[in-house]
Amino acid sequence: MGTPCIITVAITGSLPRKEDNPAVPITVAEQVESTQEAFEAGATLAHAHVRNDDQTPTSDPERFGRLLEGLRRHCPGLIVQFSTGGRSGAGRERGGMLPLRPDMASLATGSCNFPSRVYDNAPDLVDWLAGEMRTHGVKPEIEAFDLSMIFKAVEMAQDGSIREPLHVQFVMGVRNAMPVDRATFEFYVATLKRLAPEATWTGAGIGRDQLTLNRWSLELGGHCRTGLEDNIRLDRETLAPSNAALVRRVVDLCPDYGRRPATVAEARALLHLPAAA
Repeated sequence: MGTPCIITVAITGSLPRKEDNPAVPITVAEQVESTQEAFEAGATLAHAHVRNDDQTPTSDPERFGRLLEGLRRHCPGLIVQFSTGGRSGAGRERGGMLPLRPDMASLATGSCNFPSRVYDNAPDLVDWLAGEMRTHGVKPEIEAFDLSMIFKAVEMAQDGSIREPLHVQFVMGVRNAMPVDRATFEFYVATLKRLAPEATWTGAGIGRDQLTLNRWSLELGGHCRTGLEDNIRLDRETLAPSNAALVRRVVDLCPDYGRRPATVAEARALLHLPAAA
């Protein structure tokens, strides 16, 4: 068997609402329950946003704290990754939860276009977020929406702004950003391997392209992201009944590529994270 596959479940995000799919978890209690089901199905990393009761995204550290407590209680050893994305706040409030010391946090190293706005990651904010992650022992997951973000992450690793080895997520399929293109994906993988040979990586596809990126990532030796944040359907017509169902789909794909899901211990070792307490 090849390298075990770390399955990331992105449980809620900031866009899909219950009107789109009733399975989308909104409250902290719903998020904990949905993540536990996904964890038991084979996910070993949870990418987490939090929302207000009206479903709007927030960067409220208190809600992140309750979510972290619940996940650590109900999903022993699960790698918890907080989002510092721009839909949940502005400026440094996007990193206000980092003192809670999750295992990981997302870090976009540049700006790009989203469907209706610019995803703004100014250099000083990127540097501040990276510094907060260093201070609190949080490993960044580099969110690469285009090639320049990979080069910037490598530069930051070389100057000590980010601790090595890098972990990079290639995000494809966001409208107005990088489309799903096999040649580009292979170039991403080859470029990261050339610039940072010890780096690990995950492929993330949006909407119906989620499954495509799952397959490509398994084939090329990377790790997989799935979940209702990125995609609310199993196919063109069928709503996904849960985050766990999307995780099970990746689990079922693994043998087709000579892979298997990573255990918690394996996922932590692959990402150079401390063993679970």
